Amino acid sequence: MKYTMDEVMKFIEEEDVKFIRLAFRDAYGTQKNISVMPTEVKKAFKDGAPINAKVIAGFEDCPYASLYLKPDPNTMAILPWRPDSGKVLRMFCNMYTPDGKEYTADTRYILKQAMEKAEEAGIKFKFGTETEFYLFLKDEDGNPTKTPYDEAGYMDIAPLDKCENVRREISLTIERMGLTPERSHHERGPGQNEIDFHYASPLRAADQMTTFKMVVSTIADRYGLLADFSPMPLPGKPGNGYHINLYAEDKDGNDVAKYAAAGIIEKIRDITLFLNPTEGSYSRLGNNLAPDKINWSTAGESELMYIETFNGQTRAELRSPDASSNPYLVYALLIYAGLEGIEKKAELPQEMADDAMHLPTSKKEAAKIAESSEFVKKIVPEGIVKEYTRN
Repeated sequence: MKYTMDEVMKFIEEEDVKFIRLAFRDAYGTQKNISVMPTEVKKAFKDGAPINAKVIAGFEDCPYASLYLKPDPNTMAILPWRPDSGKVLRMFCNMYTPDGKEYTADTRYILKQAMEKAEEAGIKFKFGTETEFYLFLKDEDGNPTKTPYDEAGYMDIAPLDKCENVRREISLTIERMGLTPERSHHERGPGQNEIDFHYASPLRAADQMTTFKMVVSTIADRYGLLADFSPMPLPGKPGNGYHINLYAEDKDGNDVAKYAAAGIIEKIRDITLFLNPTEGSYSRLGNNLAPDKINWSTAGESELMYIETFNGQTRAELRSPDASSNPYLVYALLIYAGLEGIEKKAELPQEMADDAMHLPTSKKEAAKIAESSEFVKKIVPEGIVKEYTRN
């Protein structure tokens, strides 16, 4: 739903909102925020709320001492776990420079630019997500352990599945915040869960993923648990994937998702660093059912990309990313790679080809490829590339 500043101000007054969280993200997509009082919201809309840019990961080389957060009114949501009296409202923000221009290294801005590029080309992208996470117990002092909340397996039910009530509360909380979870279930690992979302526009899907991770962590903590999205929380057990479903059509309604998928496959080595930004990411790839080769199939096994056509619409599911990635940056890179594939009408390689190349096997290898990629240089600001490759 679209809102104006005046509608937001009216909502704040009518709903007894006392604190407004202005949320933004660093180069890795980690959510940050500052809180302001209702009297400061109009000023934030008009001039922005200042933050110290140089202490934000990826912005160390920012030429400005301060950046300014201007809220996007369309992202407003009440935090349901806060008190009903003196409510807390959250809005995602765009970053601006002191001269009133959007900050080009803000990954939300990078995604918006990618969406504009797609619109100019007459292409409409949508993304859906399937995200996995573990739930671990905490000790008597509240410190996290590596003891899973249960020992259930794939799609088990209660009483084996002790996570059922947690997933239910997560899904209901997300729904109260205006998002639409599609399905949830216990995954293969002990204490491992999956919650999936309907497809949405790229910006909404990225905002949705950011909200989702916050809600999962908050609800888990209320149950005395730790939510772990890391790629390989437990050695020898299934890792946490972040599967991204892509749909694409042109201005005439023609399905062009296979061309987009071919473009992504062509660029996947260049962009893997940003889809898999931690050392643990590469421990996951190639283990259990996580992909390690650049291939695709219609079988739904361990391929990089699973492609199916159902009711006349093609869905391309990219299975290599993990949730340590920044969804804004990931979706931007997928859009640009997909657009190249669509423009060239690129053909998919042979299905499950025996000579398929491997994905990078380490962060070091992925960083080296990204640093030398002309495709990456055109999209990702130098400061962000430096942040991802500095180690």
